[in-house]
Amino acid sequence: MHKSVKHALKSLTRRFEQVDETALFNQRKVLNAFIKNRVALRHFAPTSGYGYDDVGRDTLCRLFADIFETEDAVVSPLITSGTHALTVALFGMLRPGQTLLCATGKPYDTLNDVIFGDGMGSLKDFGIKCVIVPLDNGKPDLNAIGAAVEKFDPSVMLIQRSRGYDTRPALSVDQIDGISALVCRKTCRIMVDNCYGEFTETSEPSTADAIVGSLIKNPGGGMAPTGGYICGKADALAMIESRLTAPSIGREVGSYAGDYRPFYQGLFTAPHVTAQSVKTALLFSKLFSDLGYETMPDPNMQVDDIICSINFGDAKKLTYFCKTIQSVSPVDSFAAPEPWDMPGYNDKVIMAAGAFVQGASIELSCDAPIRPPYTAFLQGGLTFEHGILAAEKCLEVLGVEE
Repeated sequence: MHKSVKHALKSLTRRFEQVDETALFNQRKVLNAFIKNRVALRHFAPTSGYGYDDVGRDTLCRLFADIFETEDAVVSPLITSGTHALTVALFGMLRPGQTLLCATGKPYDTLNDVIFGDGMGSLKDFGIKCVIVPLDNGKPDLNAIGAAVEKFDPSVMLIQRSRGYDTRPALSVDQIDGISALVCRKTCRIMVDNCYGEFTETSEPSTADAIVGSLIKNPGGGMAPTGGYICGKADALAMIESRLTAPSIGREVGSYAGDYRPFYQGLFTAPHVTAQSVKTALLFSKLFSDLGYETMPDPNMQVDDIICSINFGDAKKLTYFCKTIQSVSPVDSFAAPEPWDMPGYNDKVIMAAGAFVQGASIELSCDAPIRPPYTAFLQGGLTFEHGILAAEKCLEVLGVEE
């Protein structure tokens, strides 16, 4: 093993113990939910047609509601991505003439056209206004958020837990609750983009009206082949499910001709797999900060998502790093990723994604917009051992001596 990796592992011993403690707590919670809901082999069976009385789908929804400690949940393979899940929730809870307040700065790139697009069925096209409260030195500006709530009387407040393509810390559940407390009126619903944050703490932001995420990230455990979830208050979910299908049928329909087993098995292993990803993020953060790069999270701070960001300050270095991550992937290791105009993004994006499930960012992957300060966003890792091997390869490519 590379001496730098050995040194980093030793220095991170206590942090890894804390990550394992969180994983054990969450694993107990998940196991208890499976037992409570009497999960059986019959729940894995596929359905066809309308999918009436699909016990696999309906039980999966109850599992998520119990694990996330919310009143209700909509979980579906018909949700194609995190962006799709967020879009369904936004259109479900907002109406023409109302206002969306983005409390944590500009939302992730793929939501830009969802909110501001012209002539494509965006929120703007439907007469829904959007107010963005900028971050204050990388942190939510509570005073500005409170003032915006009073001035604009929003109907929905969007809180983005993870950093997206910003170099800021992810938000903890306590921070999210603190932002939510600024809204004391029931007329404003709280929506949390929970992508990349699931199972990194011992609780989820369950006080929100809607918690939204993707199944090919943390809660899918690297096994779910597609899908998304929305957990939250029962009245909010009743509005949202009508946008997933149609107002007259909601979640009563929606078949899945595949096997539901990967969704259940992935959810069961999600606390462990998330812990593997968090350890990988901490290892890369420690190694590259020791090499003089600006990284996040700080290896000694609380980790609230699975992402490690590394500022390279140079487009070529950034691209080379992504190529290196691709080269140690179990799938498509021979591919050479290049920046391209990816749908939904404002800049060219490079993605290293040698994954068993296409685009699954709970698997070791790396992506970045090609724009200053040329920051790579590394995430995932089904096994920590894979993370160690990838880190050693990066050190080798950088010419760091053994």
